Amino acid sequence: MNKQAPTEETGDQRLRAEFDLLADEYHEQHAANVAITGEGPAYFAEYKIADLAALVRAKGLAAAQILDFGSGIGNSVPYFRKYFGQSELHCGDVSSRSIEIAQTRFPGQEQYVLIGSDIPLPTHSQDIVFSACVFHHIPHEEHQHWLAELRRVTRPGGLLAIYEHNPLNPLTVRAVNTCHLDVNARLIRGGAMRQRAASSGWADAQVDYRLFFPSMLKSLRPLEQHLGWLGLGAQYRMAARCPA
Repeated sequence: MNKQAPTEETGDQRLRAEFDLLADEYHEQHAANVAITGEGPAYFAEYKIADLAALVRAKGLAAAQILDFGSGIGNSVPYFRKYFGQSELHCGDVSSRSIEIAQTRFPGQEQYVLIGSDIPLPTHSQDIVFSACVFHHIPHEEHQHWLAELRRVTRPGGLLAIYEHNPLNPLTVRAVNTCHLDVNARLIRGGAMRQRAASSGWADAQVDYRLFFPSMLKSLRPLEQHLGWLGLGAQYRMAARCPA
């Protein structure tokens, strides 16, 4: 009797299994990992949404429909409610357990979608696509697929904002290398992310660096808005537009 050859696990299947297992301990692990900065997970979750809101205001963009790609256990939900209270938020993740935890933590009107090989949302349905520290968990050879899929669900003229860890910052690299949640992570430079977005059909891709000062130097944080060009921030934002 011939044995059936094992099927190769796809990236989304691996991520689903990995984050289903990690979902229940994610908040505690994340809090322990960022403790060296003097801040908790809430600070980092809010800074990204506040930064996104400032970008949307500066560009005068519509924000009626928003996708949080890789929404996890819902850490960004309270801040979307705070900064985008009139928007309809779609939270998408590969982990059904993470979605379950998010819905329990923050019950409300958000729409949740389980992501498989694609995103179960209509074409050109989202004004803004947001992703917070997700792409370093996705196999790099699959980045093009997901960037193209995110472009599919974004309306012409809509905004993509990806926040990622900066591998040029040694403290960030140390934090990732010592974090149980990031055991399979591979960081990606801002320039490489910008190039991949452009090759996936996104327009006007630009990288700005963020998070330069820990809590002990928080009085200097107002300066960060002028340091986006400096490639030493702990994270970066890659923003691009969906072509008309």
